[in-house]
Amino acid sequence: MLKQVIDLFELLDKPGANGEEIADVFRQTGIKDVVVKTFIGKKGATDFINVKIPGKTGKSSGGNSPTLGIIGRLGGLGARPELAGFVSDGDGALAALSAGLKLAIMHRNTDVLEGDVIVSTHICPNAPTREHFPVPFMDSPVEISDMNDSEVTDEMDAILSIDTTKGNNIITNKGFAISPTVKEGYILKVSADIVQIMMRVTGQLAHVFPISLQDITPYGNGLFHLNSILQPSTATKNPVIGVAITTEVPVAGCATGATHLIDVESAARFAVEVAKDFGKNKCKFYDENEFELIENLYGKMTHIQKNPAL
Repeated sequence: MLKQVIDLFELLDKPGANGEEIADVFRQTGIKDVVVKTFIGKKGATDFINVKIPGKTGKSSGGNSPTLGIIGRLGGLGARPELAGFVSDGDGALAALSAGLKLAIMHRNTDVLEGDVIVSTHICPNAPTREHFPVPFMDSPVEISDMNDSEVTDEMDAILSIDTTKGNNIITNKGFAISPTVKEGYILKVSADIVQIMMRVTGQLAHVFPISLQDITPYGNGLFHLNSILQPSTATKNPVIGVAITTEVPVAGCATGATHLIDVESAARFAVEVAKDFGKNKCKFYDENEFELIENLYGKMTHIQKNPAL
């Protein structure tokens, strides 16, 4: 998949990067369901892009195979005019779009998956930065709630949220790592199916990164968050797994020259493999019976998905 990563990197690594140009790349593969919306916020503008790759027995074809959502989470692709070039924070968008483009090319070549796959992210080459310990974060021209509204859809039966997660002292492997499954305010056990896919893709033992209850609460409540990787979980009842693109040492989200294309490719290829198995009902994000039991024992935790002030 390195070709898709490089091709998209060339389009995204410039001041004029925009959603329509990326949408045209997908349309040229024959994918018709591509939507771009420009959103203007208090700190600038960004283009949200949503791409649906239809499956043989997916909902868009009148079937009932489950739909996987692949979300690229980020503040921005660049911190211009302060810094020139593609920033580390852009890796999530690059990985998600690369996975989508590979699936689109597979679809054109009649290698069609069973279920639909929806890829969503936003394209912002000129985003602000903000302070964060231990290294600065990229900020965004729009709020997290705007991202959730544009990127998380009811059609997604499960979500992979791909995000650069390098600005911390918690994750110490280079490549990518996965989170436990998050659903309706609960941090559940790590999916055994997802672990198996990760190991077959990387040829290595799985890396799982720790998360806290704070990380799955909405932004803006004053609590510390590792980053925004699990914010999609606050906007859906369906399971979410974070796919963190990682480094051994803390690297700022606004750092340039810090995108490792091989790591992005690995995360994107992982997302494609999850999509293959998920559409066939061969990959479970969580145990439905155990989730029913935990709610019966301890009640619903959906209040965690909302800020108390809202």
